[in-house]
Amino acid sequence: MDDDDLAFKALADPTRRFLLDLLFARDGRTLGELEAEVEMTRFGVSKHLRVLEDAGLVVPRRSGREKLHFLNPVPIRLIHDRWIGKYTERPAAALADLKRRLESDMTTTETGAGETVQVYRVYIKATPQAIWDAITKPEWTTKFGYQAPVEYDLRPGGAFRGLASEAMKEHGAPDVVIDGEVVEADPPRRLVQTWRALFLGEPHTRLTYEIEDDGSGVSRLTVTHDVTGAPQTAAQGAGEIPEAGGGWNQTLSDLKTLLETGESLFA
Repeated sequence: MDDDDLAFKALADPTRRFLLDLLFARDGRTLGELEAEVEMTRFGVSKHLRVLEDAGLVVPRRSGREKLHFLNPVPIRLIHDRWIGKYTERPAAALADLKRRLESDMTTTETGAGETVQVYRVYIKATPQAIWDAITKPEWTTKFGYQAPVEYDLRPGGAFRGLASEAMKEHGAPDVVIDGEVVEADPPRRLVQTWRALFLGEPHTRLTYEIEDDGSGVSRLTVTHDVTGAPQTAAQGAGEIPEAGGGWNQTLSDLKTLLETGESLFA
């Protein structure tokens, strides 16, 4: 069963759609909080959450002793990229509406600890090393997403710089548009860094990439962006700033397409 099949299967059940609606209303909920909203046993809600997790529509994340559940809009973005342009009938319009809802601020949550966190996940038919290289090497980052080079000193305390593309410079961007510092580098599995868009005038945020190999030639990439105290950065990541790109949803969809087909979505 491919990724689209899993997503369509998960969305076919009304209880699972209701759980997604609950996370849309307030993301980052515990199993107990979700159970309180559904006339179903804890075991039943847990089974539905497992289906949503398997489809990539919900991503669990530990926060202290609690397990929080986050809505992940990336699979919906991938369905949109593959199908919406092909089919324009009414069912497609309904799916596009769901996509718009899932790609709004529901990827962001205020946790009990006062944090604001965005969580995204995508499955890519590529090795962890290929994904790591695509994230950290400028010859790859110029091919997807915002198509701009990066510079990494991949050691704790090492510098990170996101450089302006030629198109950005034509619109007056400086040479360096993003900066940060490497906190942890465990290639090709885990990269933790600080991240700050200089043009937004907000403090550094914390960005984590986690890459896991399932042994079948498919790797799972999870991006967690702690945007506490940086509301404009949160909006940028969620793709909510007009004419500023599609944020993490678009970037991860483009990364997946590039590694699996050799071409960018926007080639």
